[in-house]
Amino acid sequence: MRLLARASAATLSAATALALASACGMLPEDAPDATAPYARLTGPEVVNKALAATRAAKSVRMAVETTSPEGPVEAFVATDIRGACTVTLSLGATGTMELVRTGGTVRTRSDIRTTTADTATDTADRAGRWTKPAPGDRHAELAERYCDRETFLGPLAPKSGTARKGRTTTTSGSDAPALTVTGKTAEGKWAADIATTGKPFLLKLKLRLPHDGTGGGTAPATVEFSAFDQPFTVNAPKT
Repeated sequence: MRLLARASAATLSAATALALASACGMLPEDAPDATAPYARLTGPEVVNKALAATRAAKSVRMAVETTSPEGPVEAFVATDIRGACTVTLSLGATGTMELVRTGGTVRTRSDIRTTTADTATDTADRAGRWTKPAPGDRHAELAERYCDRETFLGPLAPKSGTARKGRTTTTSGSDAPALTVTGKTAEGKWAADIATTGKPFLLKLKLRLPHDGTGGGTAPATVEFSAFDQPFTVNAPKT
């Protein structure tokens, strides 16, 4: 009888704990967990740690895939905390632009036909040459905006409160295990993979981003982060 009473009490205690967790909105996927990665941390807490670590990295590489009114966009970025940066920006059939920023100086090399506010510039005579981007060159502005990791971290930060922890997985191109965290925005859902070993770097992010940084519509984007804190050299190109 005593064993039965104890079992009943244990069952009642477990049921009560579950009811309290549900009443508080603490579902299994976002409740502190003693066994999963980031034990005792909620989803929002994990995302905030990932944002802080990724912002503080001395350097990082980013591979971006998104779309624009001109078609698919791909960008490969290397940037450090001092502002040095290299970008290769591909705009599908529109062309490709390379950008180098070092010491506050920006130079581009492009086969994209650009249009500024005042004139249409045929870039055929510039092909293969590094030049200073013309004022209003929106492709150069987009490429340089990708130098700032906050372009991708900034839209996630105010949405971290919606985060819910998911499964541990392996990100593409890496053998490191990562915790998948998901959440919601006004435009839909977002998902992030966060490193579970070493520093809690953000390894992969899927969300919607503005087409041009001005709020004129959004597009789904995938950003993969890698090579954290690995130094790289940026040399100013000869013009």
